[in-house]
Amino acid sequence: MTFPERFSNLPEYAFPRLRSLLDVHAPGGEPVHMTIGEPKHAFPAWVTDIIAENAAGFGKYPPNDGSPELCGEIANWIKRRFGATVDGATQVMALNGTREGLFNAAMALCPEKVRGKQPVILTPNPFYQVYAVAALAVGAEPVFVSAGPDTGYLPDYASLSADVLDRVAIAYLCSPSNPQGAIASRAYWQNLIALAEKHDFRIFADECYSEIYRGEAPVGALQVAQEMGADPERVLIFHSLSKRSNLPGLRSGFVAGGPQCITRIKRLRAYAGAPLPLPLQMAAQKVWADEAHVEENRALYREKYDAADEIFAELPGYMPPEAGFFLWLPVEDGEQAALKLWKETGVRVLPGAYLARDVGGYNPGNEYIRVAMVAPTKEMQHGLIQLRDCLYS
Repeated sequence: MTFPERFSNLPEYAFPRLRSLLDVHAPGGEPVHMTIGEPKHAFPAWVTDIIAENAAGFGKYPPNDGSPELCGEIANWIKRRFGATVDGATQVMALNGTREGLFNAAMALCPEKVRGKQPVILTPNPFYQVYAVAALAVGAEPVFVSAGPDTGYLPDYASLSADVLDRVAIAYLCSPSNPQGAIASRAYWQNLIALAEKHDFRIFADECYSEIYRGEAPVGALQVAQEMGADPERVLIFHSLSKRSNLPGLRSGFVAGGPQCITRIKRLRAYAGAPLPLPLQMAAQKVWADEAHVEENRALYREKYDAADEIFAELPGYMPPEAGFFLWLPVEDGEQAALKLWKETGVRVLPGAYLARDVGGYNPGNEYIRVAMVAPTKEMQHGLIQLRDCLYS
């Protein structure tokens, strides 16, 4: 019996890899989990009421692409939040979380050849791991572009050669970025969209952290594309309620973009999709319509930003995140730092190298650890102080 070779070089996923590193050692104190980006703030209490009131919907097959009411409310939210106009019926599709969409959009939209050659999918490095597996699944060449301090923690795709850019089918971009918390400016989006127009590729904008920020609201990719008058099929945006509304278990997200792209994604979904149950769609509809809980959530994260800034005020190389809920902290060696921290304090963090790939013998995550600021503030402060005193004193 044979198995496919296209995934044979995938490294072990970050969290099983972390367990192999840490779990053979006893923690040095009461464990403090700061690895996974799973929000711990309260979600709106009325969400469960809506699900219960509509529980009869579990007895029906749900609308595969999202109910008209849900997609319409998502379109309303895009208009309110970004000033961008989309048609809920033809330019929005509900997702079972953004990871599904980020993968399946590549399956639906990446051509077999670009100018007669193997297509390229661009990925920031470090990155959300689904981008790489999507590239391999469609037979594209993943090209990892460093997103370090020299480029503002965002990839400089324009630095690639014309030969590479002319083979690009899709460029993934996460803004605010995971893990660094950097925000793509309007100028950054303008330059990337112009590059995509010049070389004729699509942009997949992963914006799931867009509602957690400390200053001004991040500008959106679709917003800038419409301002520029770009090809409507050029940019697709991906959002979810996981971070915005502390509802990772609801598995509710969406993709929005040009009608031709969305038609093709819907067609694939009809064969292989996993639609959101109807009662959950009805809850999601109400959640997208409400901003009060989002503002309360954002205020809690701003308190956490302030706490982290105070704790690491004297740390050379500390970069206060602009958005999101991760700290990207400099260390000499991420694996050694994570192991030392676990064995001496019980604080659990993720080595940065587990989120990146070696390119030319260099992994841009090697000298970092990622720390999730999702625990209650006092617990988070305790963990960060232990981290600081263990690794930086």
